Amino acid sequence: METRILKVVRQGEAFMVDSQKAEGGKLAKCNILLQEMGGKYENQYAATMLGNMAQLKFYPGELVVATLRFQTREYNGQVFQDILLTDVYKMKI
Repeated sequence: METRILKVVRQGEAFMVDSQKAEGGKLAKCNILLQEMGGKYENQYAATMLGNMAQLKFYPGELVVATLRFQTREYNGQVFQDILLTDVYKMKI
């Protein structure tokens, strides 16, 4: 896991997905695009927020302190990478 100060580029709408781990069998999910600090060509991360965190609303340009978990998995001979936001806080300037 890695904790960084990042800038919000954009956030999608939260939606419900089936989950065997969640109570009631449904879990909120939301995608967010975050960018490292610096110029406009800095690294970006398309991350996923789950559960109560998916209900949070962030706006483009906001600064956040975020902990990202990088994981890979293999499926049908292909390797996929997932980036999960495990912790996030809005920075107050």
